[in-house]
Amino acid sequence: MNKPQISIEEFSRIEVKVGTVRTAERVPDTDKLLRLTVDFSEESGPRQIISGINAYVHDPAELLGRQLAFVTNLAPRMIRGLESNGMLFAVGNDETFAFLTPDRDVPPGTSAH
Repeated sequence: MNKPQISIEEFSRIEVKVGTVRTAERVPDTDKLLRLTVDFSEESGPRQIISGINAYVHDPAELLGRQLAFVTNLAPRMIRGLESNGMLFAVGNDETFAFLTPDRDVPPGTSAH
């Protein structure tokens, strides 16, 4: 599926940062959602991010301490009564689903370039 092209200026507006998952749990009464608490080393503290990745995670505890990529400058969004303050950045679906992670530990909040 071809998507419309965007300019480099539009692309540069997307903020992608590495965050460290501190908590991860299934959202009750949903099939797809996980509630993550993610540390980006921000003064305001960790962020809550709601993500539809339940089908790809056998046990949410597997995510604890993992460093993953997130889009961090989206407007907050209410999902099933929970405020989400970012979006997990992943690729693929079904058997090809994969998290985007740094190849070595980096400080939480490190920006992608």
